[in-house]
Order: sequence, then C-alpha cells, then structure tokens
Amino acid sequence: MESKKQVCSGEGLQRKLVNRRLFLSILFFLLTWMQLNVNGQDLHIKRATTPVKVDGVMDEGAWLEADVADHFNQYFPYDSSEAIAPTEVRMTYDDDYIYVVAIMRSLGPREYVIPSLRRDYRGEAYDGFSVIFDTYKDKTNAFLFGVNPYGVQREGLISNGGNSRRRGGQGSSDFSLTWDNKWYSEAKIYDDHWIAEMAIPFKSIRFKESMDSWFINFYRIDSEYAERSTWSPIPRNFSLINIGFNKELKWDEPLKNPGKNISLIPYTAFKVGKNYEEDTPSETKFTVGGDAKLALSTAMNLDLTINPDFSQVEADQQVTNLDRFEIFFPEQRQFFLENADLFADFGSSAARPFFSRRIGIARDTATGTNLENPLYFGARISGNINNKWRTGFLTIQAAKDNDIALPSINYTVASVQYRLGQRSNIAAMFVSKQPFQDSIGGEFNILPSTWNRTLGLDMNLATPDNKWSGKGYYHRSWDEMGLDSTYSYGIGVNYNTYRWEARSDFRSIGANFNPRVGFVRRTDFNQIRATVYYNFYPSKGRIQSHAPGLDVDFLNNRLYGLTDWDANILYRINFRNTARFSMRLRRQYTYLYEPFDPSGSDGIELPADSEYAYNFIIARFSSDERKPFFYTVSTRSGEYYNGTNINLEGTLSYRFIPYAVVSVNFEYNRVRLPSPYNDSNLILVGPRFDITFTRNIFWTTFIQYNSQINNVNVNTRFQWRFKPVSDLFIVYTDNYFAGLEDRFIDFSRPKLRAFVIKLTYWFNL
Repeated sequence: MESKKQVCSGEGLQRKLVNRRLFLSILFFLLTWMQLNVNGQDLHIKRATTPVKVDGVMDEGAWLEADVADHFNQYFPYDSSEAIAPTEVRMTYDDDYIYVVAIMRSLGPREYVIPSLRRDYRGEAYDGFSVIFDTYKDKTNAFLFGVNPYGVQREGLISNGGNSRRRGGQGSSDFSLTWDNKWYSEAKIYDDHWIAEMAIPFKSIRFKESMDSWFINFYRIDSEYAERSTWSPIPRNFSLINIGFNKELKWDEPLKNPGKNISLIPYTAFKVGKNYEEDTPSETKFTVGGDAKLALSTAMNLDLTINPDFSQVEADQQVTNLDRFEIFFPEQRQFFLENADLFADFGSSAARPFFSRRIGIARDTATGTNLENPLYFGARISGNINNKWRTGFLTIQAAKDNDIALPSINYTVASVQYRLGQRSNIAAMFVSKQPFQDSIGGEFNILPSTWNRTLGLDMNLATPDNKWSGKGYYHRSWDEMGLDSTYSYGIGVNYNTYRWEARSDFRSIGANFNPRVGFVRRTDFNQIRATVYYNFYPSKGRIQSHAPGLDVDFLNNRLYGLTDWDANILYRINFRNTARFSMRLRRQYTYLYEPFDPSGSDGIELPADSEYAYNFIIARFSSDERKPFFYTVSTRSGEYYNGTNINLEGTLSYRFIPYAVVSVNFEYNRVRLPSPYNDSNLILVGPRFDITFTRNIFWTTFIQYNSQINNVNVNTRFQWRFKPVSDLFIVYTDNYFAGLEDRFIDFSRPKLRAFVIKLTYWFNL
C-alpha cells in the first residue's frame, strides 16, 4: 500500500501537470487570438517620401516607413497554420507607380525551381510571388502581377471571383495569363531569402478615381516545402486566387487620375507562303497596322485596331477527335482579352452566345477548310462605369474574300453588367453578325438575307462566404430563316464547404438555336447533371487530401427521348509533393440519332437509331513538378460503342533550369470494332523544345505528327522582347503529308508553308 506521503506527492504532480496544461492552453489561445488579429488587419499604403529604384535591393528610405504585411498563412498542404517559409511585403506609391517589395525568406541556402525564363510562367510547384489587386472592390474581377526568383514576370486577369478550384485556379477559365501590359520588376537571390521588387504604372490597370481603398492579397509558392501561402487566409477548399477573402488596402489619400493615358502599338510584318496542296502561286505580303489604347477614364478603356495581324500567336496544340461534336480552343489574341468576361462568359461552357475565335476565320465551302479572314478595323470599349455598372462594346469589320465568295462582315457585340450585393451580378448581351456587299472602296450595302442576331440575359450569384454560387441564363438567336426553337437556357448551383463539394445544373437548347458568332457543341436537348465529392484531409502521411465522389449526367430530347447518360464513381487524391491522381469508373449509354464513325478514320458509320451501353475507366496522374523530370499520363480505356478502345495520352517533360524545357505530348488510341466497321490506330506525337536564352529572348519549336489527319506540322517561333511589350517575332510553319504506306513522313510533299517576320513597338504618349 502506498504511503500518505507518496499519494500527496502524486496528487501534487498531477496538479502541476494540470496547471501546466492550463497555462499552455491559455498561452496557445492568446497566441492564436493575436495571430487572428494580426491576420485581420488591413494594409495601409503611404506615398513614398524618397525615390524608389526597382533593383531587388530594399535600401530606400520609403521602405522603412511602409507598413508590413507578414504572418502569411498556409493554403497548401494545410490551411490551419502559419507558413513555414516567412514572407514580408511592403507597398508605397508616387504619382505614376505602385511599388511592391516582398522578402521571401528560407530556412537556409537552397535552390529555386522555375519552369524557364519565359514570361507568364504558371504552375503550383514553381517558386514565385504574386500580388492581386481588386481595384473596384467588387470581389469579381482583379489584376494579378507576379515575379519569380530569377526576375521573370507574369501578369494576368481574374474573373468570376476566381472561384474555380481546378488546379488551384491556375488552369481555370477564371484566370488568364495571356493578357499583356507594361510594368517593371526585378528580383535578387540572397543566401537565405530572395527579394522581388515591382513598379506597376497606374496607367496599366483600371480603377475608380477618388476611391480610398482597394481589396488586395499576396500569395507565395515555395518549392522547398511544397508550400503555398497567402497573406489573407483562404480555406483550401477554395481556389488560391479566390478574391472573396481579400483584405483591404487603404490609401493615405483618395486616388487621382494619373493623367493622359494613350498607348500606340504599331506593327509591320513581312509574310511569304505557299499552298502546295492546291498548287497555288507563292504569296508575298507586306503589311502594316497596329493597335491603340485610350483611357476614357481611370476605369474605362477604348481599344482600337487597324488591319490587325495575329501571325505571332502560337498555333493550337492538336488533339485526336473521337467526339461527335466540335472541339473548343481558347482565345489567345491580345485585342480580345482585357475584360474578356464581359463578352466571353455568357451561357455555359458548351453553349456560348459569343466566341471571339469565330472572328478572323472563314470557311471555304468548296474544300471544307478554314482560312484566315483578314480584319479591316475594330474598336472595343470596356470597363466600369461606376462601382455597380460595367459595360463592353465591340465592333469589327472583316475583309471580303472574292475567292470564296465571302462578303465583308461586321461583328458587333454589346454587354452590360449590374452588380447585386457583394459578389453577384445580372448581365445582358447582344451579338450581331451582318454581311455587307462591299465596305472598302465601294458602296456600303447591307445584305438583308444572311444576318444573325443573339440576345442573352445572365444572372451570376455568389454568397459572401463563398459557400454557395450559381448561375441562370436565357438566350435566343434570330436569323433570316425565322425558325422557332431558337433558345438556350440553364440554371446551376454550386455548394462548397470544407468537406463537401457539390454542383448541379440543368440546361436546355432548342433545335434551331444558332448563334453564328458563338460556340455550341450540340443542339436540341435537355440535360441535367450533378457531381458530389466528400473531402478527407489526413494530418500525416504523403496524402494532402482525398475525396470519393459520384457523378451523373442525363440528356434527352422531345423526338428521341433519352439519348445519352452516364454514371460515374469518382476518386481523387492530392499529394503533399504536388502530385495528383484522379479516377472515374463510368457506365455510359449513347443513342445515335445520326450515323457516326467512332473509329475516327472516315470508315463505315454506325447506323442512325442504334444504341450502345458500355463501361470504361478514366484515370489521370500528374507527377511532382518540382523534379527536373515530370510527367502527366492519362487513359480513357475499355468498352467503346460496339467495340473497345485502349487509350493512353500525356506529356513527358525535362527541365534544364533556368534555360530550357524539353517535352513530348503523346496520344494513342487503339480502336477495335467488329466487322464491317473500321479498326484504327490513331497516333498523335508532339515534341516541343522551349529555350529561353534570357528573360527577353525565347525560341520555341514544336512538331506535331497526327495520323488522324495525315499531317506533320512544324512550327518554330523566335521572340526578342527588346523593350517592355515591344517584340520582334520570326515564325516559320510547315506542314507535310504523313501516315503514308511507304514512309512515315513524305518531306517531298509539303502541304502548306509560311514564313513571317513581325515587329511591334509600344509607345506611351
């Protein structure tokens, strides 16, 4: 039996342990409260009292007087702790520029991971620092500017609140890095940290004059710890660029108009090309033209273009098309990008009333091929009228082409958006395609029999806490045919919490809905679909999060009833090292109301009024991008209509930091169908060499072999950015026949060859 003294001693030790735990709990609470209060603070920005030199060295007196934004929170892999790698940000300004300096600290010497020295880098494994400005405080649209440790710049536009979670917003339609503008930055690497310094002209962004605050956030990606962190905390179930959580940037005095803001961007280009397939004579062309940007106010911009040329825009990456419907390719041309959501985000992803890539392309009805359709001129007004109203107007006159009997066509688009509450809006759009008999050097007569109009109304809803969002829309088209069933409407709801992620929508498209300047994959159907995931977040191990899920999709129309459905069991895994895995087991039903060849080889078609039910697996794995060798592989294999398809596709990449990335895109489809239908082996291979000699000199070459269209495409592009947003481009493109019986590529039989030299220069007046 224990003595009384031993018992008392044990009770005393227990009391001490309880008191210690109580003390630690109180201390933890106080530290947490202090942290939350620090994170809850806004940032004050004061006018610089000394000149600021953008050199990556923080030695100006203005930085000593600036407020500090620090105590960054983790977003990945956790969102409940302070960042491992500390970051400090300071801001100041003068009459012309907003200055930002950021110190990204490390826990000792280390190497940094970047993709290359190419501008507009992207990826969740690459070191970098970014600042997001919500200049209208509408929690809907924002500007992003970023720098990596090697001083490489990127700038982008965020729309729709940055709500998309796919790839942390990096690869979503809510975020575009194609937008380009003039600003300045520098970065320097030190033993245990690196510094980024930026000077962003007031004239390069749009904002409301006389406002005394903006919304702002900063985020950092650190490769050493596979960590993403933000100044204003963002729950990891939302996108990293979600602007609904931004804090306030408070100016020491209301913002003033920075004065006259006019930019001229002339170009000159020399082109030579030959169409060997049609055996036409070589064509040599010397063109001049350009763009102008005029700020009508600090929040409204006018873009003008005369004889625009887009020859320097990189060619689209080819894909194997085994679908019954058209494939969507994103817009990359600068003229269409600023405030693009005012024009491009109406409707749903598969039914847009306006698709800017319809402009500048014509179809030769005799050969069925797409041709470049030159543009005479264009004008575009877009921006904010005030804190509630936004508007956009675009008009472009395309050139006539006598060779294919194409008249000159005017494209006009107008939209207006009204903000509701904090994060919602209602918007209307009008789209017109109007051919003219002649527009340059002759009469200007409307052709009354070939017009097309589309009118649309959209409502976008989002709660302040980001938990609920949704959309409803109704569109109608008109043309000279005067048909009925020319409508498109839909409604969708999204629900997002720490554990649950769910979305569902319904849409209906009439049989004759025909927006000729839009993108519609199919018509004459009603569709309802739903997806739900339940997220788990392990506290230990290699997995950052994983989620099982379910997905269903049903389509029908009045004539044929149920034509398509699929049901899926889903699973996805996010790893702490930035790798990803996703899989779905699918049961699919397809009713063909038109003949279709699923082999993709122009063989015998499956008959109309036939139906098929089949099972297959869809899976995808992306490796750790921080490694020099990284890859993505995916498959969509199993039963396929009345046969089978073994599919394997992906990208293999090797990075030579900081100068080059060598990669290969590949896709293989082994389609086997019963007699008398065709079997096919479809191969698509695309080696790519991306070399960045400096931050201003780039050379990209890629080759695309596509057995489905018997084509080999070679595209090489040299770019020298000799001044900010001023470039020399040299582009060479060649196409050859491929997949022939006696040889892999027939270099003696070119299809189309072109050579372009283009020079652009950005003047600020």
